Amino acid sequence: MGQLDLARWQFGITTVYHFFFVPLTIGMAWVVAGFETAWVRTGNPSYRGLTMFFGRLFVIIFVLGTVTGIVQEFQFGMNWSEYSRFVGDVFGAPLAFEGLLAFFLESTFIGLWIFGWDRLGPRLHLATIYLVAIGSLVSAFFILTANSWMQHPVGFVFDRAERRAELTDFGAVLTNSTTLVAVFHTVSAAFLTAGAFVLGISAWQLWRRGHSQDAPVFRRAARAGMWMTLVAGVAVLVSGHTQGMIMTQQQPMKMAAAEALYHTEQPAAFSLITIGNLDGSREVWSLKVPGLLSFLATGSFDGRVEGIYDLQDRYVQQFGPGDYRPVIPVTYWTYRLMIGCGALAVAIAAIGLWLTRRGRQPSNPWFHRAAVASIVLPLLANSFGWIFTEMGRQPWIVWGQMRTAAGVSPTVGAGTVLTSMIVFTLLYGVLAAVGVLLLRRHAAAALASEEPEPEDGERPATFAY
Repeated sequence: MGQLDLARWQFGITTVYHFFFVPLTIGMAWVVAGFETAWVRTGNPSYRGLTMFFGRLFVIIFVLGTVTGIVQEFQFGMNWSEYSRFVGDVFGAPLAFEGLLAFFLESTFIGLWIFGWDRLGPRLHLATIYLVAIGSLVSAFFILTANSWMQHPVGFVFDRAERRAELTDFGAVLTNSTTLVAVFHTVSAAFLTAGAFVLGISAWQLWRRGHSQDAPVFRRAARAGMWMTLVAGVAVLVSGHTQGMIMTQQQPMKMAAAEALYHTEQPAAFSLITIGNLDGSREVWSLKVPGLLSFLATGSFDGRVEGIYDLQDRYVQQFGPGDYRPVIPVTYWTYRLMIGCGALAVAIAAIGLWLTRRGRQPSNPWFHRAAVASIVLPLLANSFGWIFTEMGRQPWIVWGQMRTAAGVSPTVGAGTVLTSMIVFTLLYGVLAAVGVLLLRRHAAAALASEEPEPEDGERPATFAY
């Protein structure tokens, strides 16, 4: 592999790793805020226990996401300096807002939340976690604003002399239709991820502890996770459909690649599974749902969906000679795995709500195993969705403006990229092991009991590790 392939692999590895923590951070901030709200409103000590239990897990996830996110941004200048130069004038504003406003908001108030137990009043302490949760949403908005500009660049002019994009309308960048639907879809997926996480951890506790005094509390948390997963799943479905229609208008090749649709069809069927040759250029056998792709792409079961060959011919005329097709097997399977993993997590939550209705508690081990496995499903769905979004845009790094091959750093050799990729991958492996051990340790702990009243002016360390 050359410099370009290695730089893409390194960016893909670090991005997917970082994106494991992003949706969990967004969703879990609101989970913790919800449990603490219930405690402040009712005074029920079980909600305080749940707040502190899931709060510890949230802090670990937040720290891991922060560390990996810093590395993520350094790659722009290291391996992708030509790309950074091209987009710098446009990306400077949203990334500055994300760093100076959203991240400082999160990092400042999460510190107050951690160390403010028994030092701040209950309502003031509650306000700090809500500010953290709001900061996570603001951060997601500005990051997705930057990424959406790569998918659908607006509000700029191309300076031919400097060979770079120059920002002309920041409002257009912020209100980009791609941004708005991406934020809705990503945040919905984050709540689904957090709901499955709460469900899985609570089911594991119920499985291990049986009829202990913590069981009713974790049953309550499990049902909260089930409802959160189910409602967020509906939001993901609606937002995903909207995003698919916008994607078809702005990047029709990506939708065609998602179905491996080589010839324009009206109506177009959606294949549940397809067997083809190794390069994905020919279909051998397929199980299809008639008209479903037309509905996903256009909102009509009789809609017209352009094929890969027709789009390739059009792009050659529009942009010049070249291959404008993404890697078809990657886009085809990541699209389906994204949908399948998310749908399976929602199905487990729906089954759990039925099994736990009217005070019931499932006794079959299979459900507890499925619930614990559901923790991983949204994480996989998020990763597959992210890979599909970025790989489906190829060969463009900024759609219609800059090809990926033109974005790499001209002075960084393949050996340098390979060395840094190996080092980062090993470090991330160690970080993953430490993170999993910490999460497992605190996920297996019992709920914190009510702390005794402090004596002689001393305060108990209620959030100690």
